[in-house]
Amino acid sequence: MKKILEVLRYGSGDIVFKTDVDPLKNPDEVNNVLIQAMMSMATKLWGGNEQAVLAMIRVLAIADLALSVNRKEMIQWLDRESGKLYRAFQDANEAFQKDGGKIMTFGPGVMPPKTRS
Repeated sequence: MKKILEVLRYGSGDIVFKTDVDPLKNPDEVNNVLIQAMMSMATKLWGGNEQAVLAMIRVLAIADLALSVNRKEMIQWLDRESGKLYRAFQDANEAFQKDGGKIMTFGPGVMPPKTRS
């Protein structure tokens, strides 16, 4: 098991970040984590805490952008790259559905049914 990102807050203000991933040593690992995180968020992020988890991910992204040297360039890059992944994911979903697959979506905090009818 690898620690992708651990964020701990000690006391009232000290936040510590830890990871086992070293993008300088293994740049492909970053792309692997990206795809795995996306698939997990689309399929396995259950347990009733989706809203809290996604809120904390977004808080970290906002903090990163707030400290960015060129915030507008970073936002454009994030928009461009996430747009490419969005289109690829939509294409994969369409292909899956054309092959007879069914896609069910659930809102945050809504658990999927335990049994199928």
